[in-house]
Amino acid sequence: MTSIGVVGAGAAAAAACYAVDDVADVTVLEKSGGLCGRAATRRRGDVTYDYGANYLKADDQRVVDLVHEFDDGLAEVAGDIAVFDRAGTVSDGRDTQERKFTYRSGLTRLAKHLFDATEATVHRRTRVDRIVRDGDRWTLVDADGERWGPFDALLVNPPAPQTATLAETAEWDADARATLADALRDVEYRTIWTAVLGYDFELNWPHYALVNTDKAHAVGWIAREECKPGHVPDGESVLVVQANHEWSVERYDADPAANVAALADHVASIVDDDRLTDPAWTDHQGWRYALPETGVRTAALDAAEDAGWYCIGDWVAGEARLHAAVRNGLETGARLVESID
Repeated sequence: MTSIGVVGAGAAAAAACYAVDDVADVTVLEKSGGLCGRAATRRRGDVTYDYGANYLKADDQRVVDLVHEFDDGLAEVAGDIAVFDRAGTVSDGRDTQERKFTYRSGLTRLAKHLFDATEATVHRRTRVDRIVRDGDRWTLVDADGERWGPFDALLVNPPAPQTATLAETAEWDADARATLADALRDVEYRTIWTAVLGYDFELNWPHYALVNTDKAHAVGWIAREECKPGHVPDGESVLVVQANHEWSVERYDADPAANVAALADHVASIVDDDRLTDPAWTDHQGWRYALPETGVRTAALDAAEDAGWYCIGDWVAGEARLHAAVRNGLETGARLVESID
């Protein structure tokens, strides 16, 4: 049976593993302790919150059909999305409101469902440091020097800059690795610093979320986790607040407590509720490579695939959305299956 090595256990990797499961023996190496990449979930007592990607947009029927195959805990997010401008003025803004999904246990459930439906072996806390091409097969070398493989093909899921580093340092044909790395370095990203604000009272807003459409406010996004069934107990509220790119880059390595306090002040001003300056508890996360802003030159990816190196992710799809990552994983997995046949 064909042997496939997978770098990273994000949503695209989970979908690709699901697509190739019948024809391949799959080994997944994930640097963190979690699954689903930036579709990330944390829990604090009875509270569940998605602190990376906010939801799965119902914008691709194939993806919608897939998640309904594993609908244990699938939940629709209640409420619409309004907008605010650089002055913090809120308006309805959006005429079309798409359906939005998560899971009662959080978005990471998506990858868990997909991996559980396969025979893939997933090794967490295993960082791939180097990729080696030996003849027509591949070997992955982790941070401890352990070698995994050999593999007939690779699925490589990290963000483009991190995949570029793997390409640059790969023991592979110099021209091939340079062509791939150069294309990946051209993919631009938005950085997002996220604060999670917990309150011991309920908010009475008419919206699920607020988004800054002119990208001129320090805050880019505010979402209410209590609009997701099973996430927040009655009588409480949890806000996920994402700063804009410029603010996030400038403050990325600043004191986290100061960043959280600043974002809480911004939220209180936008919704005109001074209570929000004093959350009962907080959390935070920096996403250096949060959202791809530009696409990738597909010719370089095609050449890499000829050698058995398949890049996957929302940045390959050219759309910074969870459903786009899942769709890309399914489509890339299907191409890999065709190459095996």
